[in-house]
Amino acid sequence: MYAVLVKFEVKLGSENTFKPLMLKQAENSLKLEPECHYFDVSQDDDSPNFFYLYELYTSRAAFNEHLESNHFLSFIDAVSDILLDKVILTGNRIN
Repeated sequence: MYAVLVKFEVKLGSENTFKPLMLKQAENSLKLEPECHYFDVSQDDDSPNFFYLYELYTSRAAFNEHLESNHFLSFIDAVSDILLDKVILTGNRIN
C-alpha cells in the first residue's frame, strides 16, 4: 500500500469553506477511485485552519492517477484562493 500524508493550511476564517470541499473530495476519492482504500480528514484542535489527510492507495501509480482525476483538479481549483500551503509526504506502508 502507498501511504499519503498531507497538511493543508488555509486562510484564517476560511475553515468553514474548506471543510465541506475537503470532505467531498475524500468521499469522491473513495467512491470513484477503486485503488483509493482509505481517506481520513482531520482538523487541528489548536490551529483550526490546518487540516491533515491520511490516504492509502494500492500503489504510487494509483496516487498519481488520483492527482490527475477530474474531481481532484476541481477541488484544487475550488480551494486555490484560500489555500496558503500544502505539504505532501508519501511512502510505502510497511505492515
